[in-house]
Amino acid sequence: MEKKWEEMSAVEKREARFETWMSAAGVQFHNPKAEANYKAAVTRFKDIVQMEKVPDRVPVLPFGIFMQPHLYGVTPYEAMYDTEKMLSAQLSFIKDYGPDYYTTPVLVGYGKIFDILDYKQYKLPGHGISEKSVYQYVEDEYMLADEYPALIQDPTDFWLRTLMPRAYGALDPLKMIAPFTDMWEVVLVSTQMIPFGIPPVQAALKALLDAGNEAMAWIQKIMGFEMQARGMGCPGCFGGATKAPFDILGDTLRGTRATMLDMYRRPDMVLKAVERLTPLAISQGVRGATMQGCPVVFIPLHKGADGFMSDAQFKEFYWPTLKTVILGLAAEGCVPFLFCEGSYNTRLEYLKELPEASCMWIFDRTDMTRVKEAIGKKICIGGNVPSGLLLTGTPEEIKAYCRNLIDVAGKGGGYLMCTGTAMDEGKADNVHAMIDFTKEYGVYK
Repeated sequence: MEKKWEEMSAVEKREARFETWMSAAGVQFHNPKAEANYKAAVTRFKDIVQMEKVPDRVPVLPFGIFMQPHLYGVTPYEAMYDTEKMLSAQLSFIKDYGPDYYTTPVLVGYGKIFDILDYKQYKLPGHGISEKSVYQYVEDEYMLADEYPALIQDPTDFWLRTLMPRAYGALDPLKMIAPFTDMWEVVLVSTQMIPFGIPPVQAALKALLDAGNEAMAWIQKIMGFEMQARGMGCPGCFGGATKAPFDILGDTLRGTRATMLDMYRRPDMVLKAVERLTPLAISQGVRGATMQGCPVVFIPLHKGADGFMSDAQFKEFYWPTLKTVILGLAAEGCVPFLFCEGSYNTRLEYLKELPEASCMWIFDRTDMTRVKEAIGKKICIGGNVPSGLLLTGTPEEIKAYCRNLIDVAGKGGGYLMCTGTAMDEGKADNVHAMIDFTKEYGVYK
């Protein structure tokens, strides 16, 4: 009799997730070679993560968000508002460049949805910035200093009635509704419904319905792309996504400046908030991986980098809850994919605390020799092909850089060739050089 999920060990859960990813349910492969390429890519990924054997070669992921459309002359505005045009470029990239894995176009988003909701946390191409510029975050305090208790008491209620009305202009009326937890007996049901009869609240609900309809049409196109990409033999390597709890607080809620001050002015509140957000971050990552049938959970790291906070602050505010998220995801058979933007040279000692083969770390500006020495024998590592070099260097310079990465970081396996940042632009010859050279030179004898 098969074990129930809750009866499985973390190792058994991960194996089950990899089997699901490998099975490619519903995919119609274009030909036997495409199927072989797909299975080889998943196997290669599994080998570098589990660290049990050396793969056939170094796998390569050119991580781009707007880069793929850019290489085919599609502007960021067009990518966000003309989904078919953007997806056509994505498919052409897979065909022409032959990456081992594709980056999900979900990261681009759909401009019409943001317009309907009047999203205020980002400036979008053609809306306050050039159509040739990618979206840009608008720094602000979307949670006020005295609202920590409300967040800690009930994050969902805080999101619904405080954050969403501030971050989305069309949803401002949602601040008028009462907490749903007030609706606990017959005598309160009728009064609880009163705000939903107010025209502004109804308009907010209409905006959600309109956004939902657009989202359904958009995701159908995304799903069509993903089935085509897999059919071509190229798996996507992201299942779910989540964030470090401190980054949820610092990016989405308090903003950079306010969070920095909070570590001095109200450290207890900061710690309680990130602890409250931790199980939510784990749950989000697990749900995404399960829904997508891929064990990998993407975690971009923002405010833990060298230079943003001191080592003492990292140890107190950032690392404990991030570590808990990593271990929580691994316990459910997921593969945390930590994308270390900036430099992590002073953080490597903390990474040694993690269990073997529990996750993978992709580095941007970190010394890869030090990374290999510190954790490269127990945890999968990746990166750190510089975006600047890819945009301004020559193919020969790209090959030389990748050669050194393979010789140093790739020695003995456990390494993913990857860009150090999520690329928004690309130089065709250099992207080809990164991919082609890795496939040629990165073969393990």
